[in-house]
Amino acid sequence: MFPTDTLYGLGCRPDDQAAIERVHALKGRPRDKPSASMYFSLDAALAAHPGLATATRAALERLLPGPVLAVLPGGHGIRVPALDVPPAGARVTVLQTSANLSGGPDPRRLDDVPTSIREGADLVLDGGVLPGIPSTVVDLSRYETGHWTMLREGAMPLPELTNILGRSDR
Repeated sequence: MFPTDTLYGLGCRPDDQAAIERVHALKGRPRDKPSASMYFSLDAALAAHPGLATATRAALERLLPGPVLAVLPGGHGIRVPALDVPPAGARVTVLQTSANLSGGPDPRRLDDVPTSIREGADLVLDGGVLPGIPSTVVDLSRYETGHWTMLREGAMPLPELTNILGRSDR
């Protein structure tokens, strides 16, 4: 469990199925609800998605790092929080979700994270008080044709998102 630029997150290695099941169990999260991949540098995120079309790639370069979760063509979500990460840490990728019970309140402080999640995590990092507003979720799966949709308003408000991406389907 770790602090991000918005909320406390819960994560694991994206290639460890047992760990993914454990994250879902700790949260009480349905197994069919997707989680995003969190990268700690924009370069790492872009390298992991080499087939991105030009406009979508440029949109990510304008949005990230920052308080945005971007849904890419194919439905995969990526997040690059705006954090100071040592260069070695920038190569790490985690499957991530917020450190709350599914549908529960957003964890702004470590004490906001349910005890069952804190006790079930292998590692707990205390980052103090965080902004407490979840990341904005934006669907860029049709961005090549000029269309995008805000799926959840969060830390990046719609006017700022519109300024960065242009018109919206919302």
